[in-house]
Order: sequence, then C-alpha cells, then structure tokens
Amino acid sequence: METSLNIRLSRIPLALALLTAINLAWAQSNLHALERQLEQTTSDSVRVLLLVELAENYERVDFDKATGYTNEALKIANENNWNWARIKVYERAGFLGTLSGDYSKAIKYDNDRLELILLSGDSTLLPRAINYLGNDYSDLGQYDRSYQYFTRAYRIAKKLNDSMTMSIAIHNIGNVFKELGQYDIALSHFEFSRKISQGIKDTEAEAYTFEEEGDLFMRMGEYEKAETYLLRALQSARAQRIAFIEPRIYGKLASLYQVQGLNDIALLYYDSATRLYQKTGNVFGLANTYLGKGKVFVAQKKFREAEQLFETSLATAERMNAQKLEIECYLQLSQLAEQEGNPAEALRYFKNYHSVRDSLFSQDMEQQLFRDQLQFETEGKDKEIAQLNLLKAEREDEIRRQELIQNILVVAIALTGILMFTIYRSGQRRIRINKLLMEHQEEIKKRSVELEQLNQVKDKFFSIISHDLRSPINALAAILTLLDNNQIKPEEFARLTKELKVQFNHTRSLINNLLDWALLQMEKLKIIPEKIDLRVVAQTNFSLLSSLHTKDIRMENNIREGTVGWADLNMINLVFRNLILNAIKFTDAGGVIKISTQDLGSFYEIAIADNGVGIKPEVQKLLFEKTTGYSTRGTANEKGTGLGLILCKEFVEKNGGTIRLESEEGKGSTFYFTVRKAKDS
Repeated sequence: METSLNIRLSRIPLALALLTAINLAWAQSNLHALERQLEQTTSDSVRVLLLVELAENYERVDFDKATGYTNEALKIANENNWNWARIKVYERAGFLGTLSGDYSKAIKYDNDRLELILLSGDSTLLPRAINYLGNDYSDLGQYDRSYQYFTRAYRIAKKLNDSMTMSIAIHNIGNVFKELGQYDIALSHFEFSRKISQGIKDTEAEAYTFEEEGDLFMRMGEYEKAETYLLRALQSARAQRIAFIEPRIYGKLASLYQVQGLNDIALLYYDSATRLYQKTGNVFGLANTYLGKGKVFVAQKKFREAEQLFETSLATAERMNAQKLEIECYLQLSQLAEQEGNPAEALRYFKNYHSVRDSLFSQDMEQQLFRDQLQFETEGKDKEIAQLNLLKAEREDEIRRQELIQNILVVAIALTGILMFTIYRSGQRRIRINKLLMEHQEEIKKRSVELEQLNQVKDKFFSIISHDLRSPINALAAILTLLDNNQIKPEEFARLTKELKVQFNHTRSLINNLLDWALLQMEKLKIIPEKIDLRVVAQTNFSLLSSLHTKDIRMENNIREGTVGWADLNMINLVFRNLILNAIKFTDAGGVIKISTQDLGSFYEIAIADNGVGIKPEVQKLLFEKTTGYSTRGTANEKGTGLGLILCKEFVEKNGGTIRLESEEGKGSTFYFTVRKAKDS
C-alpha cells in the first residue's frame, strides 16, 4: 500500500507546491500595500472600496480578518446610507457565508443585494446576483430552485451580451443535471461553457470546468480520466489563485481514491480538505468531509468512528436544511446499522432517507426541469427562425412594392382615382384591425395572468399530493412487507403502530385541508353564517387535538362565556383547528397554548398564542402566500405542507375578517384573526 501511495501522490505536479508559495508571497505584499492605503485615507467612500478589496484578498489568508473588514465596510455604508456601497459589501458578505458553509447567511445577503440592484436600475449587475442565489440553493441540493435562477441569469446576461456570466450560468446548469444523473446533458453544458470562456479568454473558468468534469467521469466509473481532470483542476486553481475551491477538489480526489479501494490515500486528501475548511470555518464543507471519512472508516471496519462522523455530518445537514447531504447521511447510517445487526435502527434511518429523497428528487421536479430545459434549449432556435422569417417577409414585401410601382407607372393615369380610393379604404381597415388586435392582446395578457395563477395553484396542489401523501403509504407498505416476512417482533409492531397513527392523523388532516382547498378554488363552498359560541369551538378543538398528539402541552381556553360570533361554523372551526395544530407542532413538550379574545367593537379578535420556537422575520411574510406554501418540520419532526395557513387566511377573509401574526424566535408565536359579532351579543 505504501508503494501504491507514493505512486499516486507522485502524479501531483511538483509545481503545485511552488505555485502555492508564490501565491502566498504575492498575496502578503499586496495586502500590506492595501492596509497602508487604508491607514492614510480620510474619505469614507475610498475606505469602503479598500475594505471590500482587503476582505476579498484576506479570504485566502485569514478568514477572521476578511470578516472583520467586511463588517467595518458595512458599518460605514449603513452610517452614510449608501446603497452602492451596500451592494459591494453584501456581495462579499454573501460569499463569506458560502465560504464558511453558512448558507442562511449567504442567501440573506445575496437576496438583499439583489433587491438593492433592482432598486438601483443597474441591469448589468443583475445576472451575476441571480447566479449567486442559484449557487446557494444548488449547494443545498434544492435543484429546482437553483435551475430557475441559473436560466434566468443566462437570459438576462444574453440580453446584456455578458458572455462571462452566460458561461457561468451554463456551467451551473450542467452541474444541476450532473447531480440529477443526466451525465450526457451535463457534459454538453460544460463543453458549451468552455467554448464561451475560451472565446473571451476567461482562464479562471478552466479550474471550475475541470473540477466538475472530473467529478462527472468519476460518477461514470471512468477513474483514470476523472483523476486527470481533478488534478488539472487543482493545478489551475492554484495557478489562478482560486483558493476556496481547493478543499472541494481535495474532497473529490479523496472520494475517487476511496471508490477504488485506496483508503489510505483517500484519508490523506480528506485530512487536507479538513484543515482548509477549519481555517475558514466552513461547517458545510467539514460535514461533507466527515461523511467521506466515515465511508472510509466503514471500509476499514471502524464502525464506531464512522457512526460518530455520520451523525456529526447529519446534524449539520439538518440544521442547514442541506437535503442532499441529509439524504446521503441517512443512507450511510442505515447501511451501517444493518452491518452492525441492528435492523430496527436501519429501518428508521432508511425511512428518513426515503422521505427526504422523495421530497428532493421527486418525479414531478425532474419532469418540470426537463420541460424547462427543452424550452430553454429551443428559445435560441426559435429566435433564429423568427429572424429568418422576418427577413423573408421583408424581401417579399420589397418584391411586391417593386411590382406595385411598375404597375402604377403603366396605368398611373387610368387608376389614380381607384388607387386613392383603395388606399383610403385600406387605411380605414388597417385602423380597425389594429384596434381589434390591441384589444385582443390586452385580453390575452389578462387571460395569461389568470392562467399563470391557476397553474401555480395546480402545481402546489399536485406537489402536496405527490410528496405528503406518498410518505405514510410507503411507510405502511414497508411495515406490511416486514410483517409478512416475520421480521417485526410484537413489541416493535406496537411501537411502529403508534408511529403510523401519528402519520395517518397528519394525513387525515392533510386530506381534509386539500378537499376544502379544492372546493374553495372551484368556488363550490357556500358560506352559511350563523351564531357561533367561540368558547365552545375552542374547547372542542382542544379536546379533539390533545387526544391525537403525544406531546405533553397545557392548553388554556381564556375565551369568556357568551362570546358569540357570526360566521360559517365549518370554516371558523377549520381556522381554529389549523392554528391550534400549528401551535402544537412548534411547541416543545411542557409548553403552553392559550386562546383569548379582545372586543374590537363590531368584531372579536381571537388570539392563539404559544411559547414555542417562534418564526424568523423573513419566513413570516411567506406563510400566507398562496403560491409559496412555506412549511418546515416541527419540534418533534412533524411534517407540514404550508396549506393550513393559506386556508385559514382565505376562510377568515371570506367571512369578512382579517388574520395576522406576531412572533419572536425562541419566544413563541401568536396568530390573531377577527370574527364578526352576532347582532344581539
């Protein structure tokens, strides 16, 4: 093995070490010059520019200093209320988030930067900003969202004739298809991106292209070719001083040697990647490295060490909502438990693996991506055809005009009167036709907006059915198969039955919401207002829902007796049920849920409050969006669809009320909605 190790390591060019030393020396001299300029300047605007440049250079040398310079630049930008400076600083802050693996921070700053660019009206910055957001979601494994950002960035860049951003966007689209296993499509995108980059002499691009092509060939089993491309990527990254992708390439080289059984070499590369990720505090990169090292330890029969690394990686993946990494962790833990003779643990991890995988790599998402890709590929051809047709039409018009002139010259005198009359009639008809066309176009635009909204609602409906109804059915099928093969003991069956009960209670609630929502969209629900004792409705829902959940949560009904509203009972009952379910979902065991009312004159305002985990400000504005349907897992890993709050909003508004929320992270949430008073109350 030692001989094999020396042979493999000798393939890395000796020039790489020399390049690293040269790069560090160059970086240090450049940094000292910039810091001297910073000490001497008194202009805030110049200070911002120098601080941003220093932060960019220190990303390769000292991550903490880079963060400090970025924060100092942001402080100056905010003190002077300079949006132009915020745009520059947010770009660095977002990249530092990506570099450290803090994708919530990266997405926040990249979104803030995009909003400021839109306000500034500087369209030249748009495609790059949109592409950054696509990279964030791609790293987290949310390929449908990242694909939409990349194609949008490409279209805008093409209009602006921004070849570099076009090349980057095409490269990133290829990476999406690589992750989906569509290697031929991915390779064609990488080759197209390389041609664009070569045309504009963008030498930095080759490092990224070699890296992705090396990863692609490794997945295809072409290991020699994969090794050649990954080593080229490493050499190019160092030559171009693109330090932040070096640990990523090390990780892929480690994975390549591991699948070939060269575990000692793989561990050396994983250790190199770990040191670089620790230097920048990149927890996401470290989680990926721990996952890879865990696989090596499994191959070496070091099961305990492997399990610890897998669980550490899984914790990071769950915290960052990195679904791609989460799927791989669950699969490795399931296989490890099976090897250690623990079938119950293996089944639990395998169910989690299937649940997350189904939500990420759903057939609907892949089909939609391929439809979008087909449209994306044909757009260029359609434009070329349209231009040719336009040229052909212009030539035909020119021929007709020549013929008309000749005819007019021959019979000019005889047909002068007729010609004038014809021109007049033609002009009047053209005016009428143009008017009709304009009216028709306005009608088409109106219909298009309506159809787009209906299509979004339809996509949401089928997405919920596909994702949330599939999991409990799959779980039941798996348990029945194990039961049929006598692989489940009675005590395990009792525990699994309890777990299935919780899943089917969720499914039953989901189905009820789906049916009500469908009827609402088809305008089949009739509103029949009546007198409603709000205290009784609250107590009934407390009694029902407390029996369906295993959490120990105290529920207080503080609605005064005789509080009578005027609304549709079924709709208001659904609002109570969904808001109480939501409070249960995000409240830990031992928490409390309180319902109270306030008299607002002609309305009662009902408040449903919990002391749960609270809701982030950026999430609050998404909760009632009809086409967004934001959802996250509860404190006991309960699933949701985001549909319940949308139904609550529509039902409250159809009864003449309003709904709102107040929430603070770590302190809980309160949902408020209003109901008309009964006339004699």
